[in-house]
Amino acid sequence: VHCHLSKEFSSASSTTTVGTVTSRVTRNGDAVMEKDLLNHEDLAGDRGMIDDIFDETYREKEGPKPPMRYVWRNIILMSLLHLGGIFGLTLIPSAKIQTLAWALLCFLVSALGITAGSHRLWSHRSYKATLPLRIFLTIANSMAFQNDIYEWVRDHRVHHKFSETDADPHNAMRGFFFSHIGWLLVRKHPDVIEKGQKLDLSDIKADKVVMFQRRYYKPSVVLLCFTLPTVVPWYFWDESIVISFFIPAILRYTIGLNATWLVNSAAHMFGNRPYDQHINPRENPLVSLGALGEGFHNYHHTFPYDYSTSEFGWRFNLTTAFIDLMCLLGLASDRKKVSKEVILARKMRTGDGSHKSG
Repeated sequence: VHCHLSKEFSSASSTTTVGTVTSRVTRNGDAVMEKDLLNHEDLAGDRGMIDDIFDETYREKEGPKPPMRYVWRNIILMSLLHLGGIFGLTLIPSAKIQTLAWALLCFLVSALGITAGSHRLWSHRSYKATLPLRIFLTIANSMAFQNDIYEWVRDHRVHHKFSETDADPHNAMRGFFFSHIGWLLVRKHPDVIEKGQKLDLSDIKADKVVMFQRRYYKPSVVLLCFTLPTVVPWYFWDESIVISFFIPAILRYTIGLNATWLVNSAAHMFGNRPYDQHINPRENPLVSLGALGEGFHNYHHTFPYDYSTSEFGWRFNLTTAFIDLMCLLGLASDRKKVSKEVILARKMRTGDGSHKSG
């Protein structure tokens, strides 16, 4: 497998640079006009999907919003989990260094199951992965315990297609708390369910690894999210069972959830918008640090098909480094990338001007 950049679509190459400037960009003072720079249909055709590209035609229904219906089971479980996470924090000074290193490793592996797996590979099809890599990412995804891949992809594609509307599962217009965790504590808005059912998820249904995980999701979570992280420190270096459970399993899981949720909340509210000032998502380096590269969110919502979710390569972006390493090892290929010309033209046309100072 060759891991090189190519300026046009080519399934043989391992990186595909998307979008050559096809129009003349003319300057008239500060005004920049640019037409047909990115043909979403062409791009989508190359990936075989358009369901993660914003739908301009959607309109929210008139009249009062449906009442909030609490899901008490989730409220109780999330409260207990966070109390357990706080207890785990108090145990850190008593833990062995190997246990803390193991907890960090579990965090990184489980995070990659979300970022490189359910997000960049399955939700956006921004690169291709071989069977061994898909199996690894599925195992890592079960360790992360954030719904099975099928459900994660469905919710995420709906989020992109109907961002910041009633059909967005974690609509940031409903406030920080709702977009962070609140959306999991109440029943979904009817539009989220309706639009989710209409998505084309045939590519996900056709992936036997994903459907195997969906079938055995609960036992896989018990084994990989809770049992394995607990047993390893207890068995291999005699860590106390309480510390083994509350740090590598409970605290690590709680931090992993919140790191992902910050992409939905903080990265939709705090930061600049160098690529498109007309959308809510923002560039937030702190979120990127915690979520392995997922905080370059204004870029990501502008160009959802870019495998790196950023124009800056490995900067604050461990997931991009991981995918590049997998490509080097022959386990990944066909990484989609947006060309520098297209990025610059888009900044000039719709950005907030912050790229000049950045």
